[in-house]
Amino acid sequence: MTNATELPGQPRGAAASGPATERATCVLAPNASPMTLDGTNTWIVAEPDAAEAVVIDPGPLDEGHLRAVVAAAGRAGRRVGLTLLTHGHPDHAEGAARFAELTGTHVRALDPALRLGDEGLAPGDVVTTGGLELRVVPTPGHTEDSLSFHLPADAAVLTGDTVLGRGTTLVAHPDGRLGEYLDSLRRLRSLTVDDGVTTVLPGHGPVLADAQGAVDYYLVHRAKRLAQVETAVENGYRTPAEVVAHVYADVDRSLWPAAELSVRAQLEYLDEHGLI
Repeated sequence: MTNATELPGQPRGAAASGPATERATCVLAPNASPMTLDGTNTWIVAEPDAAEAVVIDPGPLDEGHLRAVVAAAGRAGRRVGLTLLTHGHPDHAEGAARFAELTGTHVRALDPALRLGDEGLAPGDVVTTGGLELRVVPTPGHTEDSLSFHLPADAAVLTGDTVLGRGTTLVAHPDGRLGEYLDSLRRLRSLTVDDGVTTVLPGHGPVLADAQGAVDYYLVHRAKRLAQVETAVENGYRTPAEVVAHVYADVDRSLWPAAELSVRAQLEYLDEHGLI
């Protein structure tokens, strides 16, 4: 929701193209904005000696960016063998069909409407293109179709918009639901405890070197915001717009429309749990 917050494990500076781990390389899309931070991170993931790579989130329909992703894979001596989507928002997925044309790949996603080819994605799936191991982790909440990808060999997780590299994300009501989002954060935290994940490769913003700290920050932030919304309602702020103006006064006004989506999700959550 804001690009001002520093997260645990965040390096200084903005997101940038280039290698992030042994297997993951970022190509930053030129679509910076208050909502996309420095732009969309398109990830090229491959085993060190593999001839095939997996691309996660080709990004917007920007011909220059899509060709830059293909070129980046080619410079490493690889061809793109598969395209994956974390979710269907245009800044992540709009360029997928054109990217599939450029690379001759299938596009796999949770939402059937986004797929190109016969095979989708489901929780628990393991992608093995080019000898890679990418485990599909369900992380709904930002959107219903949001997925993350666990990269065990690099102790990393690619989170799309579920966890950003800077600031916090929105729960895109009505498609996104707060209860599901909190469950997804807890699921990601379990990866840091049970599976040794240390690094977050986000859909926007810089890489986070303290995955557990970042997820813990998100959980605390959500609990605080939820309490603030509950208190605002108790104090007579009834409409989502009124709650936003009161609770999100510290957030840039250009982000208030997005904040209102999160507030609607929070109000729904509070109502469902009999708290308002």
